[in-house]
Amino acid sequence: MPMTMSRARVARRIATAAAVGGGGVGLLGVAAAGVLLTEVRLARRTVGNSSDTPPCADGRYGAAFGHRTDRPPLRLGFLGDSTAAGQGVHRAHQTPGALLASGLAALAELPVDFRNVALPGARSDDLERQVALLLADGDTVPDVCVIMIGANDVTRRMPPARSVHHLSEAVGALRAAGCEVVVGTCPDLGTIEPVYQPLRWVARRLSRQLAAAQTIGVVESGGRTVSLGALLGPEFEARPRELFGPDNYHPSAEGYATAAMALLPTLGAALGLWPEDERPEPARHEGILPVEQAAAEAAAEGGTEVAATRTPWALLKHRRRRQLPAPETAPGPPVTQ
Repeated sequence: MPMTMSRARVARRIATAAAVGGGGVGLLGVAAAGVLLTEVRLARRTVGNSSDTPPCADGRYGAAFGHRTDRPPLRLGFLGDSTAAGQGVHRAHQTPGALLASGLAALAELPVDFRNVALPGARSDDLERQVALLLADGDTVPDVCVIMIGANDVTRRMPPARSVHHLSEAVGALRAAGCEVVVGTCPDLGTIEPVYQPLRWVARRLSRQLAAAQTIGVVESGGRTVSLGALLGPEFEARPRELFGPDNYHPSAEGYATAAMALLPTLGAALGLWPEDERPEPARHEGILPVEQAAAEAAAEGGTEVAATRTPWALLKHRRRRQLPAPETAPGPPVTQ
């Protein structure tokens, strides 16, 4: 509990600075930031050097459902960095966006038109450009958007307050356009296998601090978050050969499926499609908490959703996951729009 409260205070300080566009040195100070930068340069010689272009998964999913209804397709947008883009796999249906589009189509029993504007290597300051791309055509504004961002902010030393400021602005712009927004917060960078101490400890601490601060900024801008770091951390550490891809940095197809299963319940809840009550279940350690406390607890326990209630409170949920439809049997392969 003391660790959670400490993380909550730090996250609130970052979010408060972000609200006024603040910057500043990373949370561990100049010396630790220098160590991190040096170790990242060494680590990049062995991880994260994939130059492969992620497969394009844009198109319509669940097309067969279109013959059963006259309702229009749902529109799903994806923004973020290489993880959002699906770098590390070679087939479109293995990317997180395609997996979620298939899952959402099955959940809603509607076709889903999917568009991904994520950019490998992007930091949070690229989100403004990505949002503009998604909203350029007022007739095709997404019903819901997923953002996965943060890893490059940590490794490239973007001040956390600035990182959260850019993310909050993006969420606010999407919400103003009528989109629901779900953010998969910063992953746990301490799980990358070839990375050693002291980078592993520093990267884990920085990524979890950023994830908690991201949650505050997103929730206060009208979005929902799902923590991925602590969820994927133990699983990726236990089975790195299966859940990391060939570059030892990006997830494998199974790794992306793990992340997508964690995000789908919140995606469905944002659209009113998930069959769970929005009220907290105390038996499942859910509750209405101050937003910074909810953010800190979510950063420590993966797969946890945080959503806005009445300011300054937030809903902390542990939604039950549902198996995603297999790519081979998903209702309708993607088709070019």
